[in-house]
Amino acid sequence: MITRRTLLGAALVVAVPVPTERTELAPTVFVRVDGSGRVVATVPKPDTGQGVRTMAAVLVAEELAVEVADVALEQAPGDTATFGPQAVQNSTSSRQLAQPLRTAAATARCLLVAAAAARWGVPTTECTARRGRVEHPRHTPLPYRALVTAAAALDPATVPVTLTPPERWRLIGRTRAGRSDARDIVTGRARYGADVAPAGSLAAVVARPPWIGAQVDTVDDTAARAVPGVVAVVRHAPPTAGQGGVAVVARSTAEALRGREALRVTWTGGTPAADSRTWLADLEAALPPVAGVPDVQRVYRMPLLAHAPMEPMNATAHVTADQVRVWAPTQDPGGLRTQLARILALPEAQIQVRATLAGGGFGRRIESDAVLEALACSRAAGQPVTVRWTRDDDTRHDSYRPMSVHRLTATLDAAGLPTGRSHQVVTWPLTVVPPFNNPAIVKASGDHFPYAVPGDVSVTLRPAPLRTGFWRSVYAGQFGYAEECFLTEIARRGGHDLVEFRRRLLPAGSRLRAVLDAAAARAGRVDGVACHLDYGSAIAVLVTRDPFRVTAAVDVGVPVHPSGVIAQVEGGIVDALSTVRGAQITVRAGAVVQSSFRDYAWARIGDCPDIDVVLVPSEAPIGGLGELAYPPAAAAIATALAAGGEPVAGMPYATPVG
Repeated sequence: MITRRTLLGAALVVAVPVPTERTELAPTVFVRVDGSGRVVATVPKPDTGQGVRTMAAVLVAEELAVEVADVALEQAPGDTATFGPQAVQNSTSSRQLAQPLRTAAATARCLLVAAAAARWGVPTTECTARRGRVEHPRHTPLPYRALVTAAAALDPATVPVTLTPPERWRLIGRTRAGRSDARDIVTGRARYGADVAPAGSLAAVVARPPWIGAQVDTVDDTAARAVPGVVAVVRHAPPTAGQGGVAVVARSTAEALRGREALRVTWTGGTPAADSRTWLADLEAALPPVAGVPDVQRVYRMPLLAHAPMEPMNATAHVTADQVRVWAPTQDPGGLRTQLARILALPEAQIQVRATLAGGGFGRRIESDAVLEALACSRAAGQPVTVRWTRDDDTRHDSYRPMSVHRLTATLDAAGLPTGRSHQVVTWPLTVVPPFNNPAIVKASGDHFPYAVPGDVSVTLRPAPLRTGFWRSVYAGQFGYAEECFLTEIARRGGHDLVEFRRRLLPAGSRLRAVLDAAAARAGRVDGVACHLDYGSAIAVLVTRDPFRVTAAVDVGVPVHPSGVIAQVEGGIVDALSTVRGAQITVRAGAVVQSSFRDYAWARIGDCPDIDVVLVPSEAPIGGLGELAYPPAAAAIATALAAGGEPVAGMPYATPVG
């Protein structure tokens, strides 16, 4: 049973005073039932494609005894004081939201049931909420709309609240519903950041540095201001780490682009001779010496990676004398509001942040650079301004996944099984996330080795020569990739079956053994295997090279929205395939070479394997998922594609890195 103390103290749940007369029932900020009986869920975290809005609808529908389609969804504004942590990162959305949303909806349900029981003069235990109404064996069912006013007048602290037990779930882990907003997305009604257009808004694009670290020296904007439609030219120097530039503000994006082409900008500073091959060599040279004489060792090299979301970076801002309003496809609306208050020296009450749908995030949209550009342009133009990055802007001026070099060594017993291991890592910190300039934090992010092999992991950080930031699975995508590729090399040297080899290194009864066995039962013959335990979840990925097939078995505790779980795993597999087969960022003469999907080789439909995702039931709590599949999928695909040839020694698996 949920007590008054539990309700008021639950993470993210904020109770609001209940007036004596109300036309809607709103026991917490997350759920309300209006006078018509409509159920509305306020989603505190933004949806970047991972389906958090649908998950919220499933949780609320379950506890309020309605269907998923009956739950209207509203996006919460940026406001951590009211809604708690709002960041979409580290696969935390499900784990942070499940209990508060269920509790909010269950509170509303119990209040409605209590109101009906009082009207009928019967015990609440004889009443049942079902299909948007309260039922009793001897009375005509009462729809929620008939009970809202009476329920709102009750003190939530006086009504016992119970969550629906798992054995009575109709929807959680069982629903076949698709995404709540799928129809709006495919018909164009859904509003993404790039779709925002407040009344009187202008468009802007930014002339960005031609080489890494360059700063604006001189600007001749005479020709740009003469372009029809151009309203302003704004020199932008960000107050936080990032790249400055010169923005052209115009009536339309096309006019802003023409204005940018007409700018004459000279640049100074930076590293115009930078080369990513040199950076990689420097990292490898910093590897510590090998201790002793290992039985097997391998060095793995990892490239720079761009985020490449389908929707390039953008933001809209409107700055007035007494208020700042922002619309953005951000991953952290509450954190963004707090950051802007600090940068602008304004109280948070004067800043509004509205999170739109985002066409992918993968860590990139934690950052605020596009928002700061939009603020500078709006302040200069005196009107709302939308800053749009082109695809080339997005690819060449990203905050990239760091390069890294990994040396793995192992000692083996007579049967060829590892008895000891060492993993030496040399990489860069995340320049846009200051805590990640600490080797211990980098190690904690990346080191999730799950097998019963004693050993040590060391991390050496070198100064990053360009902006680096969160990228799907952060450092685990590099550590785990190297470790699983190395295990496969050891297994093949000893003639071991790849699945059985790992089973012998995993504890009996463990979650990883369970998902490995589940995947093996479906996959048949396999050429690549990898496992990952992180974010409170477990996954095993098995790959067959010919025909190209990927089988993934995943244990996320309770799979709240099953089709959403499957979609997330499929997305991680496609990202893994892309980076394994050749997608990488290279730098020559100080500039990023790749500019778009034409040369940043993301997988096309015809490249993709058949994918079979198995949901493995368990008693574990709800786990995270968004980043879970990438590390093992990358290792399993790489080792499968390399089967019969040279062992994998980096990413991409078959082309030079850097």
